Amino acid sequence: MEFLNTMLRFFQQGGHFMYPIAIALVFGLAIVLERWLFLTRTTSANRRAFERMLPMLRKKDFLGAQQLVANNKVPICRIVASGISRMSQTPRRNEIEAAMEEGMMETLPRLEKRTQYLATLANIATLLGLLGTIIGLIAAFTAVANADPTEKATLLSQSISVAMNTTAFGLMAAIPLLLAHSMLQTKTTEIIDSLDMATVKCLNLLSGESKAQARTRSNDPATSSNKSNNGGNAAPAPA
Repeated sequence: MEFLNTMLRFFQQGGHFMYPIAIALVFGLAIVLERWLFLTRTTSANRRAFERMLPMLRKKDFLGAQQLVANNKVPICRIVASGISRMSQTPRRNEIEAAMEEGMMETLPRLEKRTQYLATLANIATLLGLLGTIIGLIAAFTAVANADPTEKATLLSQSISVAMNTTAFGLMAAIPLLLAHSMLQTKTTEIIDSLDMATVKCLNLLSGESKAQARTRSNDPATSSNKSNNGGNAAPAPA
């Protein structure tokens, strides 16, 4: 409560630069709230989807896994959906991995969205505070130059005190935004690392099944006989 009272006092005693600093702070706090809620929901949704999906993949229930991830906007579901879709077309691990990496690249911008604005807003708040202080000091010295000599010291100290409020308020706005920026980046990195781990696990299961399907096709008697028949047809003897 004391911190809020201090900020309010600085805001009341500052100049016109307090308003853009306050706007930067409000926008920053709105971004922090939205990003924190989004990342928290994404973490929980990824965990629930992966816990449901992994047993299906281990049991080779790829149809059930495909139905689970179909039209699901959870990041891990999008990544696995890309891998299952590619597995139905080719048994090669590198192509399945490329498809899942493509799904990962589509997911990352949504996780990192707007977080970088917090550092920019923090820098803007700091610079606006310094600019307001400099302009306030210039105005103070200009006013003191024409003041009565006996009042110069008092007038100068009061003017400098008011001008420094802008810097103080700018720093009070910038420091929480920088801390929030660091926390959101850490949370985003944790989600990306968990997605990498889940992607590798799912890729190993998908590529293992695709290799088994490829071996089954190669050992199929009908396929082998067709190949031998096609290869064993001799050219007709000349008349």
